[in-house]
Amino acid sequence: MLILLAAIFALHIIAIVILLVATIDNAWWVTDMISTDIWGRWILTNGVWNLTDLPEGSHYPKDYLQAVQASSVLACIFSILGIFVFIAQLFTLTKGKRFTISGIFQFLACLCIMIAASIYTDRFHINENFGSYGHSFILAWIAFGLTFISSITYFVLRKKTA
Repeated sequence: MLILLAAIFALHIIAIVILLVATIDNAWWVTDMISTDIWGRWILTNGVWNLTDLPEGSHYPKDYLQAVQASSVLACIFSILGIFVFIAQLFTLTKGKRFTISGIFQFLACLCIMIAASIYTDRFHINENFGSYGHSFILAWIAFGLTFISSITYFVLRKKTA
């Protein structure tokens, strides 16, 4: 059981790191000269990357952008809270009740990052011919899968005796 708990803890830490990288790093949409994230746009001029604001207008609807930003940050917060709750529940609650709250926090993180990535997929870069989704966008979807697996594992582990 100790190995299982260590594996779940490691999975949770990996999910947190991937969520943070996906939220902070600057590669949700990339071209040869531009790298865009949910916070700004990096433009390559004369061999130097310069941070600029995201353009306003129909290509970057502000309300959708704020929803993506908020959902990504909430996913990080819920996942970090989940690991602290996991550790606290491990030592304080009785068997059968241990991992329910941790599972709920991970499931909320899963929903938030799914919402962020889905909105970004649906509303941004729709008619752009050049460029592709960057590694941060891909990491957001990987984090979705990891947090989902982690939350299901917490709910299943709740039934086990530890």
